[in-house]
Amino acid sequence: MSSIDKMWLSFYAMGFMVISMGLIYASRHKLQNKLLKFLFAIIAYALLIFSFLAMIYLVFNGPTGGA
Repeated sequence: MSSIDKMWLSFYAMGFMVISMGLIYASRHKLQNKLLKFLFAIIAYALLIFSFLAMIYLVFNGPTGGA
């Protein structure tokens, strides 16, 4: 993976973290329907797990794509 692709992956991961924060807030404080609360929470946690794994990959793989 090239350095520019790693940059975009990190931007996507940060964006997914922001989206998951908003979904968790909505599911805990704004929604009353239990099915929607559950769906929002599942989507938020899935995005959060993906972001975590992407950041772990980026941190341990390093900033450059090689020679």
